Amino acid sequence: MTREELVKAIDEKYQKLGIPTDTMLEGLLYSESMNYWDFIQTDALLGLQTKRTNQPDEMVFIMYHQINELLFKMILWEIDQVAKEDHPSVEKFTKHLMRVSRYFDMLAESFNIMGDGMDIDQYMKFRNTLAPASGFQSAQYRKIEFASTELINLIDIRFRATIDRNTPFQHAFDHLYWQAAGKDYNTGKKSPLLRNFEGKYMGEFIDFMTDYNECNLAKKFQQLPAEAQADLRLRNAMRHYDHTVNIKWVMAHYDAARKYLESGEEEVEATGGSDWKKYMHPRYQKRIFYPALWSEDELKNWGIDNLDGYKILE
Repeated sequence: MTREELVKAIDEKYQKLGIPTDTMLEGLLYSESMNYWDFIQTDALLGLQTKRTNQPDEMVFIMYHQINELLFKMILWEIDQVAKEDHPSVEKFTKHLMRVSRYFDMLAESFNIMGDGMDIDQYMKFRNTLAPASGFQSAQYRKIEFASTELINLIDIRFRATIDRNTPFQHAFDHLYWQAAGKDYNTGKKSPLLRNFEGKYMGEFIDFMTDYNECNLAKKFQQLPAEAQADLRLRNAMRHYDHTVNIKWVMAHYDAARKYLESGEEEVEATGGSDWKKYMHPRYQKRIFYPALWSEDELKNWGIDNLDGYKILE
């Protein structure tokens, strides 16, 4: 693009916005050049780590989870590029799903940082300062789930027969699978973990569930023409994402937790007080985003036979 074409394009851009081009150019005249640390906001980012104990490895724990949250934000950004598109093509759908899967591949592999990057004795000292907080309380991860699948697939398997698309969101929310990690179903009493989480995010979650009810990734797939739904690239991308999130990443998390929580003579419970083995292991909750894309045997053995991989459709 020539200088003349560039100036003309800039002028047309600001005319459409109703902003005088000369005003914008004058602002550019006095603005400072961009530096890496300004663009990335390095100082602000590196000032967000605050230890609560004198254990050095607590800093590893904090930074690791902050990195997770940044990756969750990237994942939601990618999902939105499909969910908010009126008619996404197979190519676009597949591209963004594979991007998301690669982020979760990073998350799964990164548990080596947790497994080998902290001394067990240090972790066991600083972990009690976290109670009743838990990674369970990652709001972004819950949003990833809401944006990825139909809500019924996130309902505790014990209650799915009583809930459908006409069920009020508040009722469905009270029966999500992860409620089991913070609720005693014999008494109905919620743990501090769950009460604090709901107090902070429940209204936001209900709004998010409502927003994605008709545009979550499962719904977007159902809205595609039959020919597009049959595309093997897309079907394999969805299966890959489903397996990566709900088996590979979950099991990496499970194995890291087991290393620490079973490290002593007596097994300890999670900081949030949950029965973490049943809550986390995929064979119990059977968290599956796209059940229609898996065979009967694959669904039956979810989290048992396909921990290491799954069949690629050909």
